[in-house]
Amino acid sequence: MTRHHSTTPRTTRQTRRTRTPRRTRTPRILGSLLLVAAAGVFTFAANPAAQAATPPALDRVVPAPASVKPGGTPYRITRATGVRVDGSAEVRRIGAYLTGILRPSTGYPLPLTDHGGGIRLHLKKGDFGAEGYRLHSGAGGVTITAAAPAGLFHGVQTLRQLLPAAVEKKTVQPGPWRIAGGTVEDRPRYAYRGAMLDVSRHFLTVSQVKRYIDQLALYKINKLHLHLSDDQGWRIAIDSWPRLAPYGGSTEVGGGAGGHYSKADYREIVRYAAGRYLEVVPEIDMPGHTNAALASYAELNCDGVAPPLYTGTQVGFSSLCVPKQVTYDFVDDVIRELAALTPGRYLHIGGDEAHSTSHADYVTFMDRVQPLVAKYGKTAIGWHQLTGAHPVKGALAQYWGLDRTSAAEKAQVAEAARNGTGLILSPADRVYLDMKYTKDTPLGLDWAGLAEVRRSYDWDPGAYLDGVPASAVRGVEAPLWTETLKKSADIEYMAFPRLPGAAELGWSPAATHDWDAYRVRLAAQAPRWDALGITYYRSPEVPWPTG
Repeated sequence: MTRHHSTTPRTTRQTRRTRTPRRTRTPRILGSLLLVAAAGVFTFAANPAAQAATPPALDRVVPAPASVKPGGTPYRITRATGVRVDGSAEVRRIGAYLTGILRPSTGYPLPLTDHGGGIRLHLKKGDFGAEGYRLHSGAGGVTITAAAPAGLFHGVQTLRQLLPAAVEKKTVQPGPWRIAGGTVEDRPRYAYRGAMLDVSRHFLTVSQVKRYIDQLALYKINKLHLHLSDDQGWRIAIDSWPRLAPYGGSTEVGGGAGGHYSKADYREIVRYAAGRYLEVVPEIDMPGHTNAALASYAELNCDGVAPPLYTGTQVGFSSLCVPKQVTYDFVDDVIRELAALTPGRYLHIGGDEAHSTSHADYVTFMDRVQPLVAKYGKTAIGWHQLTGAHPVKGALAQYWGLDRTSAAEKAQVAEAARNGTGLILSPADRVYLDMKYTKDTPLGLDWAGLAEVRRSYDWDPGAYLDGVPASAVRGVEAPLWTETLKKSADIEYMAFPRLPGAAELGWSPAATHDWDAYRVRLAAQAPRWDALGITYYRSPEVPWPTG
């Protein structure tokens, strides 16, 4: 079962997968209002003064909120506005994050206060869950209420989208800064809403990763899955195996210089992500996708001979030596050090495309490695091939199959789900963000098929796999592989505009799912991306602003 990366033909795999693609649709409840608003996208773009004077509607947000009740007088941010925060340090930090966005563009002082009106961030017990919030706007101010800081932070992201896009700029803009009156009540559909960034095929610096984190946070994504090792590069320093990073990470696809993260670098990524309420999920892919490790240490190979470093894009040719005890000493050390660096709950052990590992050896390996993850206090995630072994209690399987994936493979995943294995859905022909939009897309690959914006958005995670209980779906993740991507502009071009759709699939109630309504809300994001300097693909399926 081959996955995402190889640019070589996949005749064997594709002839086995003959199932007719299908699409699922859910009820439409936002369509009428948003379709009426569609004309406004163009009117506002052609008339910037009208756009500034008329605040974005409460229901123009991405991801779609659970409940929107418009009405009342808008609130206007002025030089007299303050940001009122509760006494806790974490709420003050969220307030400082908000003022860091608002001050450059408004030019207002926006002091943090513990009294008065304006914008208030308020923690209060209530039926908000761990990430939900209520945002109320009226003539007297805006109040965001949540039971936990993560909810306040997500409410701040909604507040950003309720202001004109120019609020994102780093220089003073004319305003005015109005927020429509009414109430938004919101909470996520799924607790796991992820995006994966492959830093192994092409190495990405700490600053590049931070930039992506900021983009993920805007759309309420809460997991950053970092693919830290593969055939082309090992990207994290491991003290007990010191050659892994400087040698195994010394190159990348195409033969560039590569790179790796020191432990301090990785901690900084984790810290920065946590400040935006994203949990880092590190992945060490094994027993396949391990050439960088095998090249670094000869003893990890069954024949004791280290292969050369690899800079191509084929997959499935490498494997740790399953019978050797040194393999498990190595894995134990890596997991121990990585778990100590990672405060989050999860650690991803890969497990896909292990074509050079026999099935028996694969099962043996996974049976020995999963307990090591638990030994160091983490929950194991594996690609869905893990369901062909023995997923331990609590483990999650990440499904990356296609509409045309064989019925037998889907049935294996469904059986595991019925037996208690939770699923993260990442269908490659839907939400692999490195798939080309069209045959003419200059970046990306097309082995899983072409994935225009509608195809990427228009499916229901809760009903995607036959035989899988809806309760087994833990969430959605949009992976981004980097065989062809070298810089932030490349990443953004492939992620936008599809990433917000994946975020909406993870956050918004199924009842809000409607392509015709969504494409209007998505189009309204374009001026914000322009203000943020985000490179994006102007899909002909989306009614982008003109002028």
